[in-house]
Amino acid sequence: MSPPSRRLQTKPVITCLKTFLISYSLIFWATGVILLAVGVWGKVSLENYLALAADQSTNAPYVLIGTGACIIVFGLFGCFATCRGSPWMLKLYAMFLTLVFLAELVAGISGFIFRHELKHILDKAFTTAVKQYNTTDSHHNALDTIQSTLGCCGINAYTDWNGTAYFKENGIPTSCCKIKYCSPESLKDLEQAATEVYEQGCFSVVSTKMEANLGIIAGVSFGIAFFQMCTSRGKDFNVFLIILLLRVHVYCFRDKNNTCCFFYLTYPMPTKQKRTAMN
Repeated sequence: MSPPSRRLQTKPVITCLKTFLISYSLIFWATGVILLAVGVWGKVSLENYLALAADQSTNAPYVLIGTGACIIVFGLFGCFATCRGSPWMLKLYAMFLTLVFLAELVAGISGFIFRHELKHILDKAFTTAVKQYNTTDSHHNALDTIQSTLGCCGINAYTDWNGTAYFKENGIPTSCCKIKYCSPESLKDLEQAATEVYEQGCFSVVSTKMEANLGIIAGVSFGIAFFQMCTSRGKDFNVFLIILLLRVHVYCFRDKNNTCCFFYLTYPMPTKQKRTAMN
């Protein structure tokens, strides 16, 4: 039987390893909450713009929402697995750390790529939306919301509505009005409409807003991915701790009162004969 000093030294080692892993799992869980919050914010703030460019929009907010939700679940799972000391749970948690890092990179790259192609995509989307106004429900609603909330009208100016099929019948859309009530006669006359509708076009306003929002999404994705990469030199260290915990086999020796007294650190796992000899 090993000396008592060796037995008693093992318990602090196990406690230290578990403390490190639980601390990292809690930090990991917090980054999941941040990613989920940013993903939901991006989805809500970009909803109308993404609907306008539905055919070529970015999936970055959805990737962040999915990744954040998974991180929250597995962050709690990591804490539970560490406390339980379950080998298969710890192995699953170690594999998940790598998958999350890759998902965060995908979200960041998706945001940056779409951000650089934004002006071309928006120009095409606005042109289509204005020409097909009142014929495509998603474009119709998205364009109305953008014009009324951002205080803009048309693509580059309110005069862009001139010549469209909708203008010939109804004039400029009421969502362009900057006053409470616009007269139908004024909306059909570009000169009179100048005093009642927003004169600034929506293209520059929307592209600036989307670039800023997508920049935040991409920045947060890369920032958290970089943080996780650094913390383990970071992640490799935590995987190492997990592997080490998988090699820590705790043996409880009971005294005559059936009280658990000692712990042993064994590497590799002792054979059945050795365990019998210890007892």
